[in-house]
Order: sequence, then structure tokens, then C-alpha cells
Amino acid sequence: MAPIPTPQAEPHDDPDGYVGLDAAGAERRARERGWSTVRSLPPGAIITMEYRVGRLNFEVRDDRVVRAWKG
Repeated sequence: MAPIPTPQAEPHDDPDGYVGLDAAGAERRARERGWSTVRSLPPGAIITMEYRVGRLNFEVRDDRVVRAWKG
């Protein structure tokens, strides 16, 4: 049987630091800081709640990040 891969560690980064940034700038910064997946969502979007290591989520309103969270 193949071994189960060990997930990479998440970047040491505070999601709250993205709030207030424009969406494109926030995504660029997140990728530079090592996030493997960046997901921008409109307010009230229906999403699955599974936790994904290395993913940073943004809630974007009027091209500004209003909320950011890991997973």
C-alpha cells in the first residue's frame, strides 16, 4: 500500500491582514507568501466547509476583501 502523503505546512500568515485590500492585490500577496490555493467568493456564497491545508479564502465585496480565513 502506498504511504499517505504528509501535507505541507501552511504559511505563517495572518488572514486578517488581507482585509481591506483590493482583491487582485490580496491574491498576489497570498501567493507570494506561499498559499497554494486562493479562493475569492462573493458575500453569502454557498460553499463546502471541508478544510484544505494551504487554502486561503476571501470574501470580496466591491473588489475589496471584507473577510479572510484559512481552509
